[in-house]
Amino acid sequence: MVELYDDERLDYLLADETMKIIQSPTAFAFSLDAVLLAHFSSIPKKRGKILDLCTGNGVIPLLLSKKTNAEIIGVEIQKRIFQMAERNVALNDLQSRLRMIHGDLKEMQSTLDQSAFDMVTCNPPYFKTPSATEHNHNAYLTIARHEVYCTLEDVVKACKRYVRPGGKVAMVHRPGRLVDIIEQFRKYRIEPKRVQFVYPKQGKEANMLLIEGIRDGKADVKILPPFYIYEQDGSYTKQAEEVIYG
Repeated sequence: MVELYDDERLDYLLADETMKIIQSPTAFAFSLDAVLLAHFSSIPKKRGKILDLCTGNGVIPLLLSKKTNAEIIGVEIQKRIFQMAERNVALNDLQSRLRMIHGDLKEMQSTLDQSAFDMVTCNPPYFKTPSATEHNHNAYLTIARHEVYCTLEDVVKACKRYVRPGGKVAMVHRPGRLVDIIEQFRKYRIEPKRVQFVYPKQGKEANMLLIEGIRDGKADVKILPPFYIYEQDGSYTKQAEEVIYG
C-alpha cells in the first residue's frame, strides 16, 4: 500500500474505479482540463513514446495508459508533486510503462532524447500575471497556474525540442491565449491542425481550449465541433459523460 502524507487523499481516477490516484487539495488535485486533454490527444495506440510536460501528479500519463501501450514519461518541477506522481505510478503497477522525472522542462536536454517522442502533451500554467500580487496565496497552486517557472514560449519550445518531425503536440489552455499559442506554435515549426473550444454549457463563452499541432506539418487547421460540459439543467452532456465516466 502506498503511504499518504499531510492532507493527501486517495481518489478513483475515473468512474470505472480500475485506477486510483493520490491527490492533495493544497498541493495538486487534477481537474477536468487534464481529462479533456487526455481524451483529445491523438496518441499512438500500440507503440511509441509519449512525453507529458507539467505532469503534476501524473494524471495525464495515468489516463493515457488506459488508451495506449506506448512508453510514457512525465516531467514535473515541484518536488512534492513529482513524488506524488511517482507514488501514483507505483500505486497502479505501471512502472514498466510510465516513468516520472523531477526537473525543469527548460533544462532537460541531458535527460531526455531530443526529437524522440511521437506525442508531447502539456497542461501548462495559464496565466501571465507578472505581478506577485496577482498570484495565488498557495505556492504550489501559484506555480501550477501562473507562468512563474516557465512561460508559454518555454513550453512550446520544449515541445518542439522533444517531439519528432511529424510528431504531434497537444495542449489545453484558455481561449484568451489562442493567438499567443498559434504564434508560438508557428515560431517553433509546430503547425496547428486541430482546435476545439470547450464550453460550460450552450449560450456561455468558451472557458477551455484544446489544440493539437504537428511538427513541420503543412498549414491546414480544423475547428472541431464545440464541446459542452453541462446541459441547461446542470447535468452532464452525453459527450461529457463519455469522457468523464470512460
